[in-house]
Amino acid sequence: MSVIDDTESLAEFCRRLARAPYVAVDTEFMREKTYWPRLCLVQLAGPEEARAVDPLAEGLDLGPLHALMDDPSVVKVFHAARQDLEIFVHQTGRVPAPIFDTQVAAMVCGFGDAVSYENLAAKLAKARVDKSSRFTDWSKRPLTDRQVSYALADVTHLRVIYEKLNRRLDETGRAHWLTEETDILSDPATYLPDPRQMYRRIKGRGGKPRMLAVLRELAAWREEAAQHRDIPRNRMLRDEALLEIAHHLPDTAEDLARVRGMGRGMAEGGQGRAILEAVARGLALPESELPEAPPRDTLPKNAGPIGELLKVLLKLRCQEHDVAQKLLASSDDLEQIAAFGEAAAVKTLNGWRREVFGADALRLRDGDLALAVRDGKAKVVAVEEPG
Repeated sequence: MSVIDDTESLAEFCRRLARAPYVAVDTEFMREKTYWPRLCLVQLAGPEEARAVDPLAEGLDLGPLHALMDDPSVVKVFHAARQDLEIFVHQTGRVPAPIFDTQVAAMVCGFGDAVSYENLAAKLAKARVDKSSRFTDWSKRPLTDRQVSYALADVTHLRVIYEKLNRRLDETGRAHWLTEETDILSDPATYLPDPRQMYRRIKGRGGKPRMLAVLRELAAWREEAAQHRDIPRNRMLRDEALLEIAHHLPDTAEDLARVRGMGRGMAEGGQGRAILEAVARGLALPESELPEAPPRDTLPKNAGPIGELLKVLLKLRCQEHDVAQKLLASSDDLEQIAAFGEAAAVKTLNGWRREVFGADALRLRDGDLALAVRDGKAKVVAVEEPG
């Protein structure tokens, strides 16, 4: 039987997996109509066996699964782990530990930025993954044999991928390169965003501090209401509506009803009253508690051309060290280094990233290195002092 739907079978399976050095994990979930992901299937594979767990089965207690996720002696292997981990954090308040994300490991091992599971399966497991059931409705029962086979393929090949990537990390001495990324994934705060910081995610939010204070209150209200009602935040109210309210500062239901996407019924109801209260809270804040406006682009004019040179250097160093560019530096990181040099507050100038790229980026910016073309290839050359 490939699908476990009773607590006794789950407990026995998890006991066997607890004796293994690792377990590959994947989930299938639905969240198109909800704020929180609705877990519909969990796939687990140890070195010797793989099964799917049906969390929607009547009477099934997921306690044995959660205990396995907490077991410090078993590495939990995911691919692109963030959404899977969010589910477990929502259920238990804890992040499974220890974890190994094969997408991050693949970037460290030179497979490019955000490499897909299908590509890794083809390159490392020599397997073709059938993705025809990708958009199936996982909440419907009974599951078909095709659905179960598709779901299990997401963990059976993951075993081979993990073993090969882990071996390569040991051989290259790069296992510690994963530490920073894994620390982020292992922090429960990664999956429990602060409602009062959600306004920062709204594009086009520029404006004066008072307007931003109102927007902050509106976005926090929306986030908490969406969580409470378990619906997507944009189904509560879209970003565009929040921005319009924050700009025009309505103080009556009649004014609020004029906002696109609101309507009189919503404006005059409980949701409208909550929105007007949020506006009032933002307007009542003392000056000392207002959020700062987003900083304007104050980069020096010469930062642009220097940043373009740094992009070439980044590409060359990534090719040389066989590591993904995304892991070393972002475009914003390069802009900051181009503008502020050693004073740039970016991860690129710390730890292993500095050794691989950051130190040379500073040398290029300061004129101690140069880029040249030799024998038809781009090269990094030292600049000799004039004598």
